[in-house]
Amino acid sequence: MKASNNNTRPGANSANRQDVYTRVTQSIIADLENGIRPWLKPWNAEHASARITLPLRHNGTPYRGVNVLLLWGEAIEKGYASSIWMTYKQAAELKAQVRKGEHGSLVVYADKFTKTGTNEQGEEETQEIPFMKGYSVFNVEQIEGLPAHYYTKPAPKGEPLQLIAEAENFFATTGATFRHGGNRAYYAPGPDLIQLPPPEAFKDAESYAATKAHELTHWTAHPRRCDRVLGKRFGDHAYAAEELIAELGAAFLCADLGITPEPRDDHAAYLGNWLKVLREDKRAIFTAAAQAQRALDYLHTLQKEEAIAA
Repeated sequence: MKASNNNTRPGANSANRQDVYTRVTQSIIADLENGIRPWLKPWNAEHASARITLPLRHNGTPYRGVNVLLLWGEAIEKGYASSIWMTYKQAAELKAQVRKGEHGSLVVYADKFTKTGTNEQGEEETQEIPFMKGYSVFNVEQIEGLPAHYYTKPAPKGEPLQLIAEAENFFATTGATFRHGGNRAYYAPGPDLIQLPPPEAFKDAESYAATKAHELTHWTAHPRRCDRVLGKRFGDHAYAAEELIAELGAAFLCADLGITPEPRDDHAAYLGNWLKVLREDKRAIFTAAAQAQRALDYLHTLQKEEAIAA
């Protein structure tokens, strides 16, 4: 929180005439309409025994931004325990075969192309035009004949205290100011501090750390950090958009740190606002995921700066 100052998910093979933004947004809306936040899905009971990780490409590179949400949602809906995904061609190059009847999952790719034209003054000018396209990937559990290491199951989850120790070190390295007291969690922009209830007020240590991650994402909005200003982009929905960014940023960071919290009950009230934003703006989830990824990247740079200083 930032202080004031039975639907079917559309898959990669549905409605080919729809643009990528519409397909992805409808997928997220379908989950929200069922009261489920896809960025919290990997922390449901059936995954409680496994360490949570970001979805990975065939070469071990983590997916980023909105693709994390898409593949987390697909993994939970279809019951995949593995976090590794690849294209049909990549599987074939490994002399493996996607099983007959399997359907791919949608991921997106953003890039730019250069267009040369003539302006009103008759002068030649070059423009970079962004575009986004979607393509299909398959979980390794849909593929037969891969090398054995692709089928390795996630390691059993370690002791929570070990995970929390790593998280607390991460939070401390950011240099953010945390204060404890009261019964609210929020980031206060004026004094530039994060206020939290005392740790013992939380259900468990992981929920406490996840709340820290949420408020720390708000903290990145400060002008000296990511300088996140959403009013021009989202208008009256700027507050709801910032909360959505904080939710996604916390989810991405929790995955990085191996934290598996339960959903916060107080954020259920935001679902209606998020749905309104997404229904009115098919690109909103892309913007929110990109801003959340930017916040996470910034927090990681602080870790690197601390390591260099040491």
